[in-house]
Amino acid sequence: MTSDPVAVVERACALVARYDRPDLDARLTAARSRLLDGRTRVLVVGEFKQGKSLLVNGLVGAPVCPTFDDVATAVPTVVQHADVLDIVMVRADGERVGIPGDQLADHVCEQGNPGNREGWSHAEVGLPRPVLGGGLEIVDTPGVGGLSSVHGAATTAALPSADAVLLVSDAAQEYTAPELEFLAHAASVCPNVACVITKTDLHPEWRRIVELDRGHLAAAGIKADIFAVSSTLRWHAVLHGDADINAESGFPELVAYLRKRVLGQADRLARRGVVHDVLAVTEQIGGNLVAERTAQQDPAAVAALTRELTEAQAHATALKERFARWQVTLNDGIADLNADIDYDLRDRMKEISRLAEDELLGGGDPAKVWEQFAGWVEQEVAAAAAANFIWATQRVRALATLVAEHFSDDRDHLLPALRSHPSDAIRSVRAMAAPAAEAQGLGTKALTGVRGGYMGMLMFGMFGTLVGFASVINPVGIGAGVMMGVKSLGDERKKLVTRRQNEAKAAMRRYVDDVTFQVAKDSRDRLRAVQRDLRDHFTAQADQLKRSLLESQQAAERAVKASRAEREARLTELAKELEQLELVRRQARALLPQPAATKTAVAV
Repeated sequence: MTSDPVAVVERACALVARYDRPDLDARLTAARSRLLDGRTRVLVVGEFKQGKSLLVNGLVGAPVCPTFDDVATAVPTVVQHADVLDIVMVRADGERVGIPGDQLADHVCEQGNPGNREGWSHAEVGLPRPVLGGGLEIVDTPGVGGLSSVHGAATTAALPSADAVLLVSDAAQEYTAPELEFLAHAASVCPNVACVITKTDLHPEWRRIVELDRGHLAAAGIKADIFAVSSTLRWHAVLHGDADINAESGFPELVAYLRKRVLGQADRLARRGVVHDVLAVTEQIGGNLVAERTAQQDPAAVAALTRELTEAQAHATALKERFARWQVTLNDGIADLNADIDYDLRDRMKEISRLAEDELLGGGDPAKVWEQFAGWVEQEVAAAAAANFIWATQRVRALATLVAEHFSDDRDHLLPALRSHPSDAIRSVRAMAAPAAEAQGLGTKALTGVRGGYMGMLMFGMFGTLVGFASVINPVGIGAGVMMGVKSLGDERKKLVTRRQNEAKAAMRRYVDDVTFQVAKDSRDRLRAVQRDLRDHFTAQADQLKRSLLESQQAAERAVKASRAEREARLTELAKELEQLELVRRQARALLPQPAATKTAVAV
């Protein structure tokens, strides 16, 4: 009995093709496409200069990701399997540009492409390596600025699209607060999260660091495996074929984790999807055949059978109605999600605006600290948008499961692939405009001082004449003039600072408003896409069920009109067809020798 899921699906397709059911055939074809095109995506993330690129190179045994001591990655690099070395740069609009291998660093590193000014979405590197077999796809993410930066927030938004996350941190110190916060986000939306401690060859106390990190993970309630590795030793082992050094590097355990846990879980999920689709399709075909067999064996039972099928059809028709329970749950759920996610986003942005204004009011001249202030605002806004996206993803998955439960009593219902591509809304927002750094020139200062001093000397000089001085220009007037001149200069400086503060507030508010507008629009679009995906998916399921029931009823009615000889011949054919269906069903069940203990909705 075959254990190849693709072979099982193809056998089921060949069997279903006899019955003129293009809807069921399309469902099996989609299942086959998922098997052939499915990839297992592993994100390699971490703070600045922690050894992520060198770790990827060590995993695949090839220098695919450029590594420099003082230059960081600026563009994500996706490493995947290919028959020959192939390097392609991809833009956000889908444009693909092939490049030679020696030019990759010029496009993906800060030195050659600072701030990704070339506008690349990512680089794709394909190479023939056994570890990448089975669809494993390793993504080396940018670490510029750390996990609390805009890059880090963008990586956080990409978590729902990943099958596994490897958080890379070197053995120089224990986990920081941003790293633990990132792990908490990752564990909430990603099925596999592991921690990799690098550079063990440089830090003799790495074992103590690993134990401290285990304690931090336990205190934070984060369940994640920890692997301590040395990419330098791994590379030495690759170059010299030294098995002992390779074992000492710690990489064999990490590779085994990727193969058994990550790829193994993805394979189990894919097999479970195949089993669900094959059993569902063959059950509908088998239901038609069983109904026809019942009618052929006992024509008198056709009336009762027809009533049962008619009631089942009515139920299937009701599933397509606008006011079906699952439809109401879906529509109400999406409406609630839109309101809740929009409120959460605006609340986060409002708090950032309040903190930013407090910082400006007590921070002196914005022109002197603008670079740091703008960087802080951009980081906080990006982090808030990423957290909002993560929460929205969790709510969407919960809603999809609830809709699946309301659609059918069968809790083990297969969900469609919900759209969870990372958000790119912030990239369309213009950077914060710095306030005009208008400086007082020497002439302006002199004029301001003279104007204030002149007024002071006049006012207090007249007072001096009253106490005995013969002239308006007297010591009292001169002293008062100097004081008033200094005060005028101070007042003018305060006015400039206040004007810059107001300009900085306005620039900050415009930036926050623009981000809120773009992210809110992106969230609404995503929720509408999810609503359509779930609606179309379950409507198609209802259509398939209704058509199967209708064909069962028609087959039963035809059986009444058949002669005895025709019925006997047809019964023989039905027995063979049912036997073939059961064989395919047994092959499908064999793909999962240990059925799950509980029934839950599964996303594929």
